Amino acid sequence: MEMWWSTRRSQGLLVATLIPFLILGPLITAVGLEEPARSPWFVVPLAVAIGALQLRHSFAAARGVLPKGWPMTLLALGLLVYVPLFWYQWDWGSTQCMFIASVAMLLRGRVMKALIIAPLLGTYLAAVISETVSRGPVSLDFYYLVYWGFNLVAGAACLYGTSQLVRAVDALFATRADMAEMAVGSERLRVSRDLHDLLGQSLSAVSLKGDLAIVLLQSDPPAAVAEIRSLTEVAREALRDIRHVVHGEHPVTLRNETQGAAVLLGAASIDAHIDVELVDLVPEVDELFGWAMREGITNILRHSQAANCLIKASRQERAALLEIVNDGARSTHGAGTGITGLTERAQLLSGQVLAGLLDDGRYRLSVEIPEAFV
Repeated sequence: MEMWWSTRRSQGLLVATLIPFLILGPLITAVGLEEPARSPWFVVPLAVAIGALQLRHSFAAARGVLPKGWPMTLLALGLLVYVPLFWYQWDWGSTQCMFIASVAMLLRGRVMKALIIAPLLGTYLAAVISETVSRGPVSLDFYYLVYWGFNLVAGAACLYGTSQLVRAVDALFATRADMAEMAVGSERLRVSRDLHDLLGQSLSAVSLKGDLAIVLLQSDPPAAVAEIRSLTEVAREALRDIRHVVHGEHPVTLRNETQGAAVLLGAASIDAHIDVELVDLVPEVDELFGWAMREGITNILRHSQAANCLIKASRQERAALLEIVNDGARSTHGAGTGITGLTERAQLLSGQVLAGLLDDGRYRLSVEIPEAFV
């Protein structure tokens, strides 16, 4: 579905907000509300020039940048607003809100405050002097203070606030797009990691059973047929697991992976000593230890000539620990993709993964999770 918010719509909102303020001054001047009516042939082009400069400032403010040559455009806007006041006087006074809004968009600090307060104070003083000269009632002073103060401040605040609103909404949609991209990348990483961890053991099992079937084919054909049937079942199970991984539904538990490890190590004629005491683990830790078991057994089958393997899972002081130790390690070449993925999983639970050779030449993979997450 096409996103309803776009740059064109944000610019349209800025234009729509400006139009009422842009029309007001020329309309009052042409009609002659407080002063003699003026010809629109000069008033309208003047208002269009003011609107173009104000929109240039609003568009830039909505993007969070300063427009090119902004000091000159701000000066030009000020001249277009204030010079005609000598001829059009009070009927032209409402255009000041566009200058005040631009000052708020482009300037900061004391200069900004001074240029915002000066038009308000100047307008009020001009009104007071005008009424004093004409000996008008004192109540008009209060009227001009409220009328001009409210209208100029409200108009400028509306223009400035709209530019900031557009900027915030644009940033919101940009953030949403970034989050969507991050979610897609995270899902791709999950699928890639799970497929690596899953297929590593499944393909190792297929290779192991295929080699065993070839060996048994001459000496024990029935046993070879049994291994081939077992091989096809492993392949079917791997296919089912791939479908589950793609949909994020692949169940991995320490208990199931331990049982599978015992079968695979036995088929590979590796003497396995399994001591798994962990029960009632939270699902996240149970799944992590299941993946660790799968990764450890896969590495033993693919990267070692092990004769013995020790698997131990227990609760230590303030932590849960899974260790897989085997002999016959050929060599180590740093952390592979599987260990990297396992480390990332463990870090989500504030755990750590250690993998490497021991002093006696055996290889150890250990995963430790703090008790707070167990």
